[in-house]
Amino acid sequence: MDTEVERLFRESLMDALAARLSHGNSTLSRADLTKFTLGDSTWRLIDESKGIWNPKSLAATLSIVSSPAGPYADKELAPGVWRYDYRAGSGAGDNTKLRRARELELPVILLRKLEPNVFVPVFPVSVIDDDPVERFFTIALSDLELLRDPAHPTSTERRYAERVVRQRLHQPVFRGIVLRAYAQRCAVCDLKHPELLDAAHIDGDSEAAGDAVVTNGLSLCKIHHCAYDANLMGITPDYGVRINKALLLEVDGPMLRHGLQEMHGHPIGIPKRVQDRPDRDRLARRFAQFSASS
Repeated sequence: MDTEVERLFRESLMDALAARLSHGNSTLSRADLTKFTLGDSTWRLIDESKGIWNPKSLAATLSIVSSPAGPYADKELAPGVWRYDYRAGSGAGDNTKLRRARELELPVILLRKLEPNVFVPVFPVSVIDDDPVERFFTIALSDLELLRDPAHPTSTERRYAERVVRQRLHQPVFRGIVLRAYAQRCAVCDLKHPELLDAAHIDGDSEAAGDAVVTNGLSLCKIHHCAYDANLMGITPDYGVRINKALLLEVDGPMLRHGLQEMHGHPIGIPKRVQDRPDRDRLARRFAQFSASS
């Protein structure tokens, strides 16, 4: 495939991938990635067994998998910049096409593995460096390519990169782990439409304790997320819903009555796995803020 034709193909593929993810879920299964529809064709976006996918019909690598539990030393070098180790063996083989992605400046898909066979696609990413001595590539979000040196940003560049990473990576990953933990339903009202659900932070993501971890998250529908952020609704450390006292006295139609007032005193739905349940200390801190405002 001609390089410019391949570039256009990759752009079309990533546009279709973005459209697929816009339907309310930030994760895709291995099955989704194995048979991904683009127009009238079906494309594989992940290798059957390896962490790098080099389709024969393409000049360069199409996707790479990053897994915290993987056998390689993949790690974040700077916000939005990662070390991606060579495949074991010679410097050629599967590494050759990833090297070609850098030479031809072709975008790649990074698949962040959440759990077996579940991934958050992050794209486009670029191969910005190749270290044959230490045997690793440097991968960066394509948004950061214009920085002087993405792997060693200035303080101003780092703040910009952190904002980009929060939007492009942390938020989709956080959304993916939280909605999966809550089985794609609102913890308060049990709504089961992912496109109407958010992953709400207990400790805000701008706070020191606002980690993007599942125990700092709640799966909430849009209205309950807004109510929680505005301290119109609180959740106790023992997983009970409380509604702002003033709001309980208002009369403003069925949404207020059924959507909020009738939730007062109800327990929230919690994840089946104990390790995924909201942290009680975080809930206590957040509920103290709600109580003070209520």
